Amino acid sequence: MTRKKTTTLFEDSLTELEQLVNQLEQGDVSLEESLKSFERGVTLTRICQKALQEAEQKVQILLEKNGNHSLEPFTDE
Repeated sequence: MTRKKTTTLFEDSLTELEQLVNQLEQGDVSLEESLKSFERGVTLTRICQKALQEAEQKVQILLEKNGNHSLEPFTDE
């Protein structure tokens, strides 16, 4: 999959997932619709996780090519 398609797929999936969460948080959907939304949310989460894992692998490959063999943990200060 090309980078553009992966990025678009990730962003579209994340946007849809956010919409589903907002809809579920409002509580205006039936139990059946809630379950369908939950199932879709699980699928979207997996798509996002896969895209993030692929991005991390690409970063790791680039670092190894430049002589840096490990990623450092991110700290938000």
